[in-house]
Amino acid sequence: MFNVDPSELMLVAFVALVVIGPKDLPKAMRIVGYWVGRARGVARQFRQGFDTMVREAELAEMEKKWAEENERIMREHANPAPEPVAGVAAIDDTQEPVMVEQPHVSPAPEGTPPHRGDGVTS
Repeated sequence: MFNVDPSELMLVAFVALVVIGPKDLPKAMRIVGYWVGRARGVARQFRQGFDTMVREAELAEMEKKWAEENERIMREHANPAPEPVAGVAAIDDTQEPVMVEQPHVSPAPEGTPPHRGDGVTS
């Protein structure tokens, strides 16, 4: 991003040493480091917010495309009445349901080992 040569960095360090002085230089570097960290944090937060907005816009666009595709598929495959299949009886929803008798389960005769349900008797 910034093209700083080592010689330029040495010149800046020398000027800072002369202007600020060796006694206050560590404090000045700490303050500069603090503000650089704050600037990076603000830039990171801005980038995350921007990425979030882009992701939400892309998601909304994809949802719109999916809805259009779903509508197209539903229009193509919407049949008012299914075509009858040869050899298969049609289901008539107007008739009453057929009631089937419940099976009667009787207890096992005496002396028979109990059934565990896994095909093995104990």
